[in-house]
Amino acid sequence: MVLLASLMPWLRCYHRGMSILSKKAFRGLLFLLLGTAALLFVPAWTLDYWQAWIFLAVYFASSLAITLYLMKKDPKLLERRMSGGPAAEKETTQKIIMSLMSLGFVGLLVIPALDHRFGWSHMPPHMALAGDALLALGWLAILFVFKENTFSSATIELAADQKVIATGPYALVRHPMYAGGLVMLLGIPIALGSWWGVLVIVAMLPALIWRLLDEEKFLARNLSGYVEYQEKVRYRLIPLVW
Repeated sequence: MVLLASLMPWLRCYHRGMSILSKKAFRGLLFLLLGTAALLFVPAWTLDYWQAWIFLAVYFASSLAITLYLMKKDPKLLERRMSGGPAAEKETTQKIIMSLMSLGFVGLLVIPALDHRFGWSHMPPHMALAGDALLALGWLAILFVFKENTFSSATIELAADQKVIATGPYALVRHPMYAGGLVMLLGIPIALGSWWGVLVIVAMLPALIWRLLDEEKFLARNLSGYVEYQEKVRYRLIPLVW
């Protein structure tokens, strides 16, 4: 009883901290949902856009599921993942890269919405549903990365106790989160029914590769054992390709 009484203040603080984290996570999801919806329906200038509605359902159901998983299994990782974007990066190079990636993500939404409004291209309905499947597959791959690597921060940094992860998806490629993210990003314009939107992915690829290579340089300099890991796992993004 004495031990329990001594632990109660700590448990109350822990519960209070978790509540704050949960509220922050849900606020972030709500803000992202509203912002994404605005970027779709305002340029499209209509709510009669079934591809956008299904996309929003799949994207945010997946986001919510992963958020709930991290709340329960790895709240520290959830906290690290909530601090991202250009402003959160410490290096100027990464601020530039993330600014380009953010603009690219906006383009992945706005270009398909404009395509829907003006009829620039026509994609069969089954292709849009295939895009939703790619979207879900990309999120699933990212979930596997989160389960394997608690250090997968949204910014390029090192935790005090960080170590090299070489198991699970990291045994196949050095950057499985980027691989899953690329699948997810490819699914977005297809899910939204736009061939023109797919071209935005092509424009984003140089920034993605730039970030990946810059991150590898950072890890090779600062994370013990990473150079040996690079020698062991040869492929960065796609097995047997690169």
